Amino acid sequence: MAENTPLRIHHLRPAPGANKSKVRKGRGEASKGKTAGRGTKGTTSRNKVPLGFEGGQVPLQRRLPKMKGFSNAPFKTTYQVVNLDKLGELFPEGGDVTVETMVAKGAVRKNQLVKVLGTGDISVALNVQAHAFSASAKEKIAAAGGSVSEL
Repeated sequence: MAENTPLRIHHLRPAPGANKSKVRKGRGEASKGKTAGRGTKGTTSRNKVPLGFEGGQVPLQRRLPKMKGFSNAPFKTTYQVVNLDKLGELFPEGGDVTVETMVAKGAVRKNQLVKVLGTGDISVALNVQAHAFSASAKEKIAAAGGSVSEL
């Protein structure tokens, strides 16, 4: 193409080697024909072996023992955790703290169990209602002049 002619859409061509034709295996007699690169005879020439097949050796999933015992994981009680320092920030004036008020202030999500843990300190008297308390949280709330009631 000459230097001074403008480039047109019909002048564009794919780069050499960009458009390779798809290899149709097992069609004809050339390199990927006849046995299609699978060799002659044997399992893998005719079909695939099953997943986990180890050539007749006892496979791993049969060598290992079966699971025994019982898992209590499905019955585990999970709590949303609130620490005392967070309660001190949310309720600086003290007063009654219920699960509903914690949900309203964004400390926990609704319809879930709440556990109060003793990280941090509080200086105001809080009357806290929750589903569970740690021992240190109970001590610190009582020391600040508050009360604890489990739901």
